[in-house]
Amino acid sequence: MSWMKRLAKHYDRIRKRYPEAELLVLFDIDGTILDMRCMIQYVLKAYDPEHGTEFFEQLEVGDVTVHENQVESLLEALNIPWVRRQGILDWYLEHRWTPDAIFQSHHPFAGVMEVIRWFQIQPRTRVGLNTGRPETLRADTLRSLNELGKEYRVHFADELLFMNAADWERDVQNSKARGVEHFRKAGFRVIAMVDNEPDNLTAVAEVDPEGEILLLHADTIFETKRSKLPAGAAKGRLYDITELIPEKALPQHIQFVWHGLNDEANIRQFLASNIHWAEFDVRTGPEGSGLILRHDSLKKTPLHDDEELLPLEEILTRVERFEKAVKLDLKEGGEMVDCAIELIQNREYDLGKLWFNGNVEVLKEEGIRKLADALPEVIVQVPIDFLVPLIAVLPEQGKVMLETLKSWGVNRFSISWKEPQLTELMNLMDTWGFPVNLYAVPDLESFLRAVLLQPRSITSDFNFPQWHYYGRGSGEDAHRHEYSLRSR
Repeated sequence: MSWMKRLAKHYDRIRKRYPEAELLVLFDIDGTILDMRCMIQYVLKAYDPEHGTEFFEQLEVGDVTVHENQVESLLEALNIPWVRRQGILDWYLEHRWTPDAIFQSHHPFAGVMEVIRWFQIQPRTRVGLNTGRPETLRADTLRSLNELGKEYRVHFADELLFMNAADWERDVQNSKARGVEHFRKAGFRVIAMVDNEPDNLTAVAEVDPEGEILLLHADTIFETKRSKLPAGAAKGRLYDITELIPEKALPQHIQFVWHGLNDEANIRQFLASNIHWAEFDVRTGPEGSGLILRHDSLKKTPLHDDEELLPLEEILTRVERFEKAVKLDLKEGGEMVDCAIELIQNREYDLGKLWFNGNVEVLKEEGIRKLADALPEVIVQVPIDFLVPLIAVLPEQGKVMLETLKSWGVNRFSISWKEPQLTELMNLMDTWGFPVNLYAVPDLESFLRAVLLQPRSITSDFNFPQWHYYGRGSGEDAHRHEYSLRSR
């Protein structure tokens, strides 16, 4: 079992055992959250311009294969002249923990911030830092980590940071044990400790005789011997949120929408799934056939010989039978809006299970107002990717445009997962009070990262074979996925 799966199962077990307890997951920083190879590269590359040399011009992060306390051996491996090594090493030791180096050179391992974010959004659960860094670096440590965390909506609190009272590299193992006791005295039940040094995990194990703390070894670059790893510790190198977050743990307050359900195979999968919302692309069918499910227009993409058109009314009946909800993506405006309203009103459809989406240029103000006025309880959504550049440059003017759309009847705003600086945009939308749907979420990892941003809803193809979902997409740009069913 992977270390992230073990962590997920351990957390679930402890939470059931102590439903009201304040749980705490502890992380070391250097070599556990932060890839210290980046710091080594940064500091060494800074040496050259200061000294008129070219020793480290070609140095890449992948070339660094040593612990941050063993740079002397790296200089030897790089064939740095012997007479220059001590001077370079002295420079490195002097500059590696300067405020500039801490702020500019520290980078997290892939996935670790997402893991931290997952636990930070769990009820009565916190993430603490238990580091061997000395107290003198408290302010710089928090400033650097919180700057890195912004992109992931991760924040590290001062009261959840325990640092070494001794000097550099002194009494680190005892400090780790004291950190656990410190947080226990603060009222937390410490349930896990992630560290890259086996000795540190051994020290934590000694203050946990009942074995309630899951010891997790970040198998990166470390100094102490692997043989000192405590029995029962889990180890791993990849912070894989697809292993950490099972489907059953998804937040209940986020609405999940299965995109592109325009064919029989996809619809059957949806109806048998745990997903509550289905998105159908709606168009006007051939004369006399009413509204149909189809992404592409009949003019642009004529019917295939073996294509079966699915009438919207029949599909609504099937979805109602399964007590699920419907999102209708209106691909046309004008008379089709009137037809959709008439169909819903004639069926006396449960408006709490209904959602309309459409581009502003398609529905226009008239169509949006019609939907909102005739069906006041439904979700009316428009994509706002066209407004994102304006919001990024002139946020207040962007807000005025959003308020205008809201006055027409829009009560949800859809943003592509592919938008750059998505977190900053989400933060603005939250501040302004505009509910957000994220769409074009391509795979399970992206889907879970979207969950961590906590939008109001997420729309995806659900092509997640890890969860036994095999969504097909829709339209001419659909991604047709081929899967082997021989194994999970």
